[in-house]
Amino acid sequence: MKNIIVPVDFSDQSEKALKVAASLARQHKAELFVLHMLELSPAIMGESGYISQEQVVHLIKIGEQRFTDFLDKPYLKDIKVTPVIKHYKVFSEVAEVAEKHKADLIVMGSHGADGLQEIFIGSNTERVVRTSEVPVLVIKGDIEDFQPKNFVFASDFEEESAPALKKAKEMADLLGSDLHLVYINTPGDEFLSTNDANDKISKFLNAANVGMEVKIYNDYTVEKGVLNYSEGVSADLIGIPTHGRRGLSHFFMGSIGEDIANHSEAPVITFKI
Repeated sequence: MKNIIVPVDFSDQSEKALKVAASLARQHKAELFVLHMLELSPAIMGESGYISQEQVVHLIKIGEQRFTDFLDKPYLKDIKVTPVIKHYKVFSEVAEVAEKHKADLIVMGSHGADGLQEIFIGSNTERVVRTSEVPVLVIKGDIEDFQPKNFVFASDFEEESAPALKKAKEMADLLGSDLHLVYINTPGDEFLSTNDANDKISKFLNAANVGMEVKIYNDYTVEKGVLNYSEGVSADLIGIPTHGRRGLSHFFMGSIGEDIANHSEAPVITFKI
């Protein structure tokens, strides 16, 4: 891991993400690119909608100074930090910055079970997830030293999920985490017998050229199964696959992936299929 991107907006949530990114940067001797997007609020516009060039320059300078003050943190000491300022709040630019700097990871903060609905669902973090080719790590809690021991990756074990599994395994190896693979078996049309589930998983692992044990976990819904299994193994990190601009993968269609991210106490990391 050489380059990490962290978008910040000076909130407590973005500082929590910055702390985790700093912890990872220190462990892996990576460079931290801290991204802030300046935005001119409509509230400062006059009735004519016009702001003079002098006012714009003044507001930009205020934002840049606030950014400098925000980065004056003891936990950033001895870490290579590169501030990046964009003057428009377009979150697709996060992925562009990540591509430009060949980032290995994007770290973003969230408000938790309630506020995450405003950020993850149809908003900033989801936009980043949909456009990012690199993993996106969503942080809710205050974590001083991010060293996840138990990493759960949930999958439907369909062929399209193989790239996400490979990325998850690479990330687990990089972090020194124990990777737990889980297939959630639910009642209804998607229910599989133990033999059928084992057969499906075996074919997938052979095709993906990955030799690992997979836990078949029965629960009423996929999201409950992922969360309950993760709690049972004391997961420090939960991984889910994403389908880019088409939204969450088939396994996580609808609100499943969003519910996992909303209600998980552990950080959630997404991997592009």
